[in-house]
Amino acid sequence: MVSWLDRTVAACCQPLGRNVGLSSGEDGVLRGEDYPLLWYRDLEKHSCGEFSFAVVQANQVCEDYGHVEPGREGTFVGVYDGHGGHDASRFACDNLSRHLIMLAQEKGTIDEEVLNNAFAATEDGFLSIVKREFHILDPAIASTGCCCLVGVIWKRTLYVANLGDCRAVLGHIGGFNRIFAEQLTNDHNARIKEVRDELRALHPDDPNIVSCVGRTWRFKGIIKVTRAIGDAFLKKPEFALGAIPLRRPVLRADPSVCSRNLQPCDRFVIFASDGLWDLLSNEEAVQIVHTYPRQGIARRLVLSALNVAARARKLKYDDLMNYDKGVRRAFHDDITVVVIFIDHEMLNDELTVPGMSVRGFVDTHRPSDFNIEQEVATEFELTETDPTETEPTETEPTETEPTETEPTETEPTETELTETV
Repeated sequence: MVSWLDRTVAACCQPLGRNVGLSSGEDGVLRGEDYPLLWYRDLEKHSCGEFSFAVVQANQVCEDYGHVEPGREGTFVGVYDGHGGHDASRFACDNLSRHLIMLAQEKGTIDEEVLNNAFAATEDGFLSIVKREFHILDPAIASTGCCCLVGVIWKRTLYVANLGDCRAVLGHIGGFNRIFAEQLTNDHNARIKEVRDELRALHPDDPNIVSCVGRTWRFKGIIKVTRAIGDAFLKKPEFALGAIPLRRPVLRADPSVCSRNLQPCDRFVIFASDGLWDLLSNEEAVQIVHTYPRQGIARRLVLSALNVAARARKLKYDDLMNYDKGVRRAFHDDITVVVIFIDHEMLNDELTVPGMSVRGFVDTHRPSDFNIEQEVATEFELTETDPTETEPTETEPTETEPTETEPTETEPTETELTETV
């Protein structure tokens, strides 16, 4: 006879069904292969397991960028959710990991200080672009910004840093072999009362620092997040636009950083832009990943979110698919999802070959630059064996050139953002 406790546990462990929408249909079949606004890599390898990656576009020009660097010694994940345009998110995707790798090589390790300094260098680099272009080429660049979420697995430790409301959620096994969701990041968003209270305390002389606009809390009536790369018009008076008085910076660019020694019960981490979390709860997303095969799981999460978006407007999923980019923004945001699986038996190993760097909506891959200790050793060996060498080595960090394979770029590239050296 089954006890009440057994029935309760069994009920809690059942797959989510009609209430969430597990794919494009109710049968659990993974779809989306012929969906032009959906890009995905169903399953790839990283230093201590596998990962799944998917992006769906809603804006006319996709403002989300995603990036995975699976190096020999560790793994880097970046999710960059732009607002006011794609300039800041594209710049952060091109440069944040590069700064982190350079700083880690100089220090010989990765820690929370390295992450903080990498964010600061990226912010400084983008603001230098804004300063250069604001008065001459494009004053609107001062109003573009991005939320950033970075995860690094290094020596059995997971480091997570974020600005804004992108989110990292850990799936770990608890009692009765159940899967539990643990949010690793803080949402820097005006919908959270503590965030509003903090900003009011920092700006006691500004009664309009926080206001509710159309049932949505915003800072200065404009923006929902309090931390971001860019958004220079809310940080520096010289970039203030229109009639927005700025007594002191409203937004910050210092990330919330945490670290966690990976435990045997830790199974996977979901890194995603807020487009996913607007439609799925932490628990729903973790249950989906736990229930279904790894192959295509990021795509399944995206399709599950789209199912929720369609039903919120009383549409069928197939009807939602008929709306093109731009119009789709009325139903959902751009969504980027990376699921990192942690295989603990591989945590002490190194990839025998370099992993391939993967970026959303880019079908060509290159060997990953994410190598810290081996890079230092290689440079030392070159110095010892060939002291006359003066040309850059293949591993020297350089600016990433945008590729022509990105289908989301529809704007001119004459003002392409590259960091000033």
